Amino acid sequence: MTPADDVRRSELVAALGALRGRVADACAAAGRQTSSLTLIAVTKTYPADDVATLSELGVHDVGESRDQEARAKIADLGSGAYPPYALRWHLVGRLQTNKARSVVSYAHAVHSVDRPKLVTALADAAAQVRPEPLEVFAQVSLDGDPDRGGVLPADLPTLADAVSRRPELILRGVMAVAPLHADPAAAFAELATISATLRRHHPDADAISAGMSHDFEQAIAHGATHLRIGTALLGRRPPILG
Repeated sequence: MTPADDVRRSELVAALGALRGRVADACAAAGRQTSSLTLIAVTKTYPADDVATLSELGVHDVGESRDQEARAKIADLGSGAYPPYALRWHLVGRLQTNKARSVVSYAHAVHSVDRPKLVTALADAAAQVRPEPLEVFAQVSLDGDPDRGGVLPADLPTLADAVSRRPELILRGVMAVAPLHADPAAAFAELATISATLRRHHPDADAISAGMSHDFEQAIAHGATHLRIGTALLGRRPPILG
């Protein structure tokens, strides 16, 4: 291990410790247990070495926005001593249907399902390449901005029904990103209401993927079960681009 490696490991150890402290405080304030949360380290633009270090520190859920980057990291990890499939890979960015077959070959979950066409593509691909169902989250748009992805709340029941009809998929719940320049607490309160409505017809879809580095405390207060954390864990240093 080089001196630079030692420095980076120390950075990640400190960041993870601080993050876990903030999560614990937010859970205490909300009357929740930290065990009710899944921490997803969003490592986009950061190297596979960071993924390996975080896993050694107990973070086994990894989020990526792009299929190409996820596959490259899996290949990098597989070429060394670290087993990449000990990790749970989460695709958290917008997904094109032509990437479905690749994604289902390694992903534990896709958090950005927002249209029936993608449901079909993922299910058809999963039927061909994986023995177990793929977990999916229905991404909900809280601001109606089509450029940010997500299904409108009024259209969520149709999307959820489309997922439930495919045995190759498991509907875990909902995902959302708080609107820009909006109160995240209000956004996540709305998402919690949407989740409760969804569970009336899909009671097992009880997960809520919400909260990033700048707003995860508010997400925890409103029932988030999966946190997608990048900057608070990996820092603001210039990323290493692949």
